[in-house]
Amino acid sequence: MTILVTGAGGQVGQELVRRAGQRALLGLSRAQLDIADINAVRAALAGHRASLVINAAAWTAVDRAETEPEAAWRANHDGPATLAAACAEAGIPLFHLSTDYVFDGRAPGAYAETAEVAPLGVYGMSKWAGEQAVRAHLPERHLIVRVAWVFGAYGGNFVRTMLRIGGERDVVRVVADQYGGPTYAGAIADALLSIASRHLAGEPLASGTYHLCGTPVTTWHGFAQTIFAAAHRAGLLARTPLVQPILSSAYPLPAPRPANSSLDCTRLRERLGIEAPPWMAGLSETLDIWKRTS
Repeated sequence: MTILVTGAGGQVGQELVRRAGQRALLGLSRAQLDIADINAVRAALAGHRASLVINAAAWTAVDRAETEPEAAWRANHDGPATLAAACAEAGIPLFHLSTDYVFDGRAPGAYAETAEVAPLGVYGMSKWAGEQAVRAHLPERHLIVRVAWVFGAYGGNFVRTMLRIGGERDVVRVVADQYGGPTYAGAIADALLSIASRHLAGEPLASGTYHLCGTPVTTWHGFAQTIFAAAHRAGLLARTPLVQPILSSAYPLPAPRPANSSLDCTRLRERLGIEAPPWMAGLSETLDIWKRTS
């Protein structure tokens, strides 16, 4: 029974392939499979005898989505819709990654899966549309997992950016009025593979939408401070720069960001027995990988 991973070149996709272990898993990058091409998807499912699909493919360039909406919608809506339709034809489940950006970030506390969605920009709107398409095609055979502030050892992310900037500057200004739970790509991969393995072994699929994000909640400013301190201890930074807190209004971007990206992971724990991962452990693993490979 083969687990087919789409978007295998991304942060989570690479971790899924790396952590597959003894599982029969095949990862296909964007160059290898256009998930918006129904004939290509059907051929991939049949040719690789897929028993389950994990879709880690997405357009994640939040600001570019505002100027390239067609590309964002193709990746975040058309692709998942096509995958879901093909999976429905084949009678197999689809696990699909979504985002905190389906919310507007104005809630006072952590968002539950039942909270009202209100995306602020093209990225969030296209991801929400993708979720809806997956549910429509596979009402009883889908798992949608919303994640936030994803980072890891592979691909571009906030941690990599901070290490680059921290090595160049003595003072770094970072937004301090946006809150969320940084989520390690490796932890996301572990959770998805655990659920997939249990289902393929005969456990009924608890179809639905789940939240997975790291703990504890912090700000980008707090996350940056921890990154610099940990990187210095690991020998990846010669010194820790001063991190100055700023307001979002002082760092305007083309796409608006949710002020609150906290996700309530209670459902994931109660229904699937998976705990929200501590992001500091993921940060340590990320820095260790970079130290060993630098």
